[in-house]
Amino acid sequence: MDTKSKEERSKNMAAVKNKNTDLEIRLRKALWQQGLRYRLSNKLPGRPDIIFPGKKIAVFCDGCFWHGCPKCGQIPEQNRVFWVTKIKKNRLNDMKVTQKLEQLGWKVKRYWGCEIKKELERVVNDIKQTINGGD
Repeated sequence: MDTKSKEERSKNMAAVKNKNTDLEIRLRKALWQQGLRYRLSNKLPGRPDIIFPGKKIAVFCDGCFWHGCPKCGQIPEQNRVFWVTKIKKNRLNDMKVTQKLEQLGWKVKRYWGCEIKKELERVVNDIKQTINGGD
């Protein structure tokens, strides 16, 4: 049961960052330590969190709650219909963005927040492999 009022919850959700999140910073630091240089500023569809322009690789750090991670994403009981609809829209948008980027010749890598938290080394190695020509 949610103990916050509708107004308090709305204020909390509005304060959630969409740039420079803990997940993004954790991944960026790990990539930098491996000598992998990337860019953040871009005008690509969906605004990828990290890009490797020379290799045309776009990386997204998808939060488990906002993007509906099948492993750990949980939908709140309060206002459930709203959240189910919201997360479905987010996932549909993710698919559309991925398709647009691929049509532009970019390789798209998406990682769940739980992967970045628990399997950072694997994620970094996967990105390194993609940069080096593997998929």
